[in-house]
Amino acid sequence: MGTQGIHTIDTGFVRPCFDAAYLVVERGRGAFVDCGTNHAVPRMLAALGEAGLAPADVDWLVLTHVHLDHAGGAGELMARLPNAKLVVHPRGARHMIDPSMLWAGASAVYGEDVMEATYGRLRPVPAERVVEAPDGHVVDLAGRPLHCLDTPGHAKHHLTVHDTRSNTCFTGDVFGLSYRDLDTANGPFILPTTSPVQFNPAALHASIRRLVALEPAAMYLTHYGRVENVAKLADDLHVQIDAMVAIARTAHGKPDRHAALTAALTDLYAERAAAHGWTQGREALAALLGMDIELNAQGLEVWLDQQ
Repeated sequence: MGTQGIHTIDTGFVRPCFDAAYLVVERGRGAFVDCGTNHAVPRMLAALGEAGLAPADVDWLVLTHVHLDHAGGAGELMARLPNAKLVVHPRGARHMIDPSMLWAGASAVYGEDVMEATYGRLRPVPAERVVEAPDGHVVDLAGRPLHCLDTPGHAKHHLTVHDTRSNTCFTGDVFGLSYRDLDTANGPFILPTTSPVQFNPAALHASIRRLVALEPAAMYLTHYGRVENVAKLADDLHVQIDAMVAIARTAHGKPDRHAALTAALTDLYAERAAAHGWTQGREALAALLGMDIELNAQGLEVWLDQQ
């Protein structure tokens, strides 16, 4: 059951409790925030049923950004929601209407076969169903305002949804990653995500500060779930963004730059997790965060090459 009408949906991407989408319910109407991949569509529809809603009761699908673990299933889901509009950052709208560039970019990294298996083909969303949400745009969910805030740093096409009713934020990837497997008696462990290709440390710091200034009761992360103690987690993110930038600068110019980066990032997170009271050690952490460390290293490399 959801808190204040907010339901967490495990999209099933990669592993359990890795990739979340959300359903906000107000007076019998629904808004999804993010949607996972095509493979998540049955889970999204099942969540509606559990909340007592039908597909026709959904007014909105709001995307935090158009990375495929958040938005890959948007076209397929929208095809099943007869009354919904898709809300997306102005920089992301064209990629939902014509996803061919998204597909090409990701395929260049992962290969066509992996793309088909992992995400499925991307279905376009009709242009007339797409609403661009510049900074300050308000989505009206049956009288419940969902404020869309431009929050770059992870991606230029990233927005955060501030639900003033619950005073919580749906942060996509801008407020980092926090998996429940890493929770300790000291609470959640959090780390930034710098995945390719638009990491911008100054913008990310600014976006995090902007969200903290709202004094939200909790953040709803895509990876994964609800976290509280927002100010402390924000401090953890700021420290690590600076540490990651320093690691990147140190690795720059090394012949084995990528390997140096992944090793140093693993060390950083392992040291911090141990200090946080996580007792399972570096290898277990590397296994759990392997994909994130790889993507963080790639994102830092793209950033370095742009400097």
